[in-house]
Amino acid sequence: MNVRFLCALLFPVSAVAEGIEEVGDTMVARQLNMNELTVVGFKQDPTSKEALSITSLSSSVIRQSEMTSVKDLGYIVPNFFIPDYGTRQNSPVFVRGVGSKTNGPTVGFYIDGVPHMERSAFDDDLFDLSSLEVLRGPQGTLYGRNCIGGIINAYTRSPFDYQGTRIKVGYGRHNDAVVNASHYNKVSEKVAFAVNGCYHHNDGYFRNAFDGSKIDKFNEGYLRGRVFLKPTERWTLVADLSYRNSDQGGYPYSTYNPETRESGSINYNRYSSYLRQLTTAGLNARYDGNGFSFNSQTAYQYIDDQQGIDQDFTPKDNYWVNQSVRQNIFSEELTIKSTTKSAYQWMFGAFFFSDSYKKALYTTYIAQNYCTPKYYDSPTTGVSVYHQSALKLLAGLKAKLGLRFDYEHAKEDYQAYRTASAWDRVLGTPADSYNSKLNFTQLTPKFTLEYQFNDDYMIYGSLTRGYKTGGFNSTFIEDNERTYDPEYNWNYEVGAKTTFFNHALQADLTLFYVDWRHQQITQTVPGVGNITRNAGHSDSKGVELGMTIRPWQPLTFRLTYGYTYARFLDYKKSETVSYTGKMLPLVPRQTLALRGAYTILPGCSAIDRIVLSAGVNGMGKIYWNEDNLVNQRFYALLDAKVSVTSGRLTWEAWGKNLTNTDYLTYYFKTSQGYGQQGRPVSFGTSLIFDI
Repeated sequence: MNVRFLCALLFPVSAVAEGIEEVGDTMVARQLNMNELTVVGFKQDPTSKEALSITSLSSSVIRQSEMTSVKDLGYIVPNFFIPDYGTRQNSPVFVRGVGSKTNGPTVGFYIDGVPHMERSAFDDDLFDLSSLEVLRGPQGTLYGRNCIGGIINAYTRSPFDYQGTRIKVGYGRHNDAVVNASHYNKVSEKVAFAVNGCYHHNDGYFRNAFDGSKIDKFNEGYLRGRVFLKPTERWTLVADLSYRNSDQGGYPYSTYNPETRESGSINYNRYSSYLRQLTTAGLNARYDGNGFSFNSQTAYQYIDDQQGIDQDFTPKDNYWVNQSVRQNIFSEELTIKSTTKSAYQWMFGAFFFSDSYKKALYTTYIAQNYCTPKYYDSPTTGVSVYHQSALKLLAGLKAKLGLRFDYEHAKEDYQAYRTASAWDRVLGTPADSYNSKLNFTQLTPKFTLEYQFNDDYMIYGSLTRGYKTGGFNSTFIEDNERTYDPEYNWNYEVGAKTTFFNHALQADLTLFYVDWRHQQITQTVPGVGNITRNAGHSDSKGVELGMTIRPWQPLTFRLTYGYTYARFLDYKKSETVSYTGKMLPLVPRQTLALRGAYTILPGCSAIDRIVLSAGVNGMGKIYWNEDNLVNQRFYALLDAKVSVTSGRLTWEAWGKNLTNTDYLTYYFKTSQGYGQQGRPVSFGTSLIFDI
């Protein structure tokens, strides 16, 4: 047996590659050795030259890891965690300990520059991406509100660079069926378009003991169309429209015994579900002039959520909650930057958004035969301006200074009633009501000092202020809990990026410290719901490491490792309860990703390429609540994948959690403790046709 092939089988481990070229996908003439196109956002430098802690994933890495959702990033990106629980409405993101379980997100999410500003719009499939990157640490200076933890940028292909049609049909355990299709067409040098869509069905992973049915069925359809225009050599226009419809069962919560670490059965009598309609539209206009570039990004998003949940999670008919949310979010961003080769570079920008948020919440107390309808009309508008200057001081030394000013105005009109049932629309006189306004202003500075020794070695240090706006609580006990204050932090970071041996070895190392004030903590109050309160003072410190090793061309090893130590420095919940000194909840102490991929080019007419890959992803210890009484120990998941390409046809077979590891992905406590188990072993196969 070939020695190199044997090594690949014995040591199938690696991490996230950043900057190393993959044996990439192509939809043009099936040139198997064509390098993948690296996409960079308008505000950024290339990853290797950007003084930030960044993880970049090519489409090859995404496919080899069988990443199907944004939530899968939690197993690949260091110090990055998205607990997979409930439904697609629940997508809290935690980076370096900074995160939020409810309310506005702490990490920005952009698809081709179009912002997805609400957490219910985060959980998307990852089919047809050309690349994806995660920027860790506060990014509010350039990206604005609610980016205190970082940024996720997803990019898709342009039909000016790729042309062709791709169809993917997949099937896996739990009757998991997926059909994806995309078409890229360049009509002329000035006109092109792209269309892609998908359908995904899954019978569910968990069974309800009450009636034996699957509790988390899933159906989703998606369609997206884009038109690209180049009316002149300098102008590029892109119009983008997409629609996503999700119909999902969910909330597979079972009783959990922290002492024995054993889960009971999922057992409740009413089918809980989540329905989401998500419409997104964008218009991007870019002008590349002499020495400068101008970018305009207009975006609109409509979110229609319908949620029904058996909130007592028992066979008894105690509580039933219906919630509907409708949002219309409009935003406009204008950015201009210099593109000369001079020692001084600049960037100016302005951003405006308007969010029309309306929610209806019905809690039905079935045994008592009454309902408490609550209505929220909560519009928010905001405007900001920002600037960044970069100056080469001497040799490879460069300094960057950025500053942003944000103003935000929020209102809430709240009315609460009590009726005989959820179907009684005769509301009568409100049992409670209020009309309130909140105004927030904030300066967000950033300072970076970097030294580029050469194209292969850079060190940097940065100081950044992060900010997340305050807001209104949907539920509360006391009047002073109707609102919560903004939170902010200072992020101190030093790092190094280096490559050796003609990119055969790449390593990135980052050390960080986060000083965090007025942290927004969401607590579950039995019989009431989630209430956000502000903690006094917290901090987080840790390290992030990424390495890519390619000892020879067909073989790649990747490693990422993150360590976060995050705690409350001063947090008194009440006169009798103090969490000072406790660890922050929902923050993995360690994250680890090891992955290896081996590419075989047989050189025969029947098979063009075989790719073997396998990986181990781990995380933990994770405390679930502020009291630190229940935790998930460190655990690891094993996955593997093989793909075989022959001409225009590719066959894939994959498996996840192959050791069927038992772990919790979420835990909370009401009248008793409940947890959601992680997904069990799954496997599947797919065929990809390139036409």
